[in-house]
Amino acid sequence: MRIIICGFGVVGQSLVKLFESRSDELYTKYGFKPRVVAVFDSKGSAVEDAGLNLKKLNDIKKQFGTVKNYSKSKNTMNGIDILKNVDADVLIETTASNYKDAEPGMSHITMAMKKGMHVVSVNKGPLALAFPSLMELAIYNQVMFKFSGTVGGGTPILDYAKNSLKGERITSFSGILNGTTNYILTNMGTGVSYKDALKDAQTKGYVEADESLDLDGLDAAAKLVILANWIMGMKVTMPDIDCTGIRKVTSEDIKKASKKNCAIKLIASCDEKLTVSPKEISKDDPLCVNGTLNAIAFTSEHSGTQTIIGKGAGGIETASSILRDLLDIRQEIGKN
Repeated sequence: MRIIICGFGVVGQSLVKLFESRSDELYTKYGFKPRVVAVFDSKGSAVEDAGLNLKKLNDIKKQFGTVKNYSKSKNTMNGIDILKNVDADVLIETTASNYKDAEPGMSHITMAMKKGMHVVSVNKGPLALAFPSLMELAIYNQVMFKFSGTVGGGTPILDYAKNSLKGERITSFSGILNGTTNYILTNMGTGVSYKDALKDAQTKGYVEADESLDLDGLDAAAKLVILANWIMGMKVTMPDIDCTGIRKVTSEDIKKASKKNCAIKLIASCDEKLTVSPKEISKDDPLCVNGTLNAIAFTSEHSGTQTIIGKGAGGIETASSILRDLLDIRQEIGKN
């Protein structure tokens, strides 16, 4: 399988490490032999039709901060140039999520689909702003569009709701979909001020470069859009979400909630309305997880409420979700 990777940060590098360390197992167990033919990052690219040397690729990125030094010619092609000029079966889109216009991810995904390439995306921007039209484009071009890593990182939240609850009608769901805000609110629950809890989260690298994505609930809202469309069959985008972040949560609010045996969590919910806002949750509720964990509770017509808990982010966890999606694509291609 010939693969193009657009974006080569922590997730892209972790994926390449997975390919390298598990190559024999992937081939013997699944008949899957990934051949990365092009990689693009913000400063340049590396291209080789026969397949890039994965160890060298990661070493070059580590040494120079870009893959453009992979060859002596120092390739400066961007993602669009690569998609125009390099033949591949699958695009893996891992560039940063952008909730203003979803670029450059949106252009990468649409161009790949029009060229007949399957797409795996962990970039939430295009899905948050244009989920319905991207699904239509994939169907029209008869390609597969996978995005299990956009919600829950390595925790298979989307797969669980779609496959494990087959035959059930999910009537509502709610959950903690952003590990950063959960970490901050958990720390505030131990008496730490909002300012200090935020600083600690930033020091540990949990907060996005644009902190508003976490603190104003935009990341959680994007994930809510993806869940509502994929699981509930809605046709919604980011402007349909009533979104409030955690900036106004005070230590006093936390203490008041604690007296009622509750904790304040940033909850994304799909019930009669689509909302993201801080809410009081009973400490006995399975949804009330701490630290950077994510948790989501699905309520269905006959089997009641089921909660799935797991790590919401992390390079290797998200890379494992991409690998899952690639193996699904490999299986579907095999069937056809």
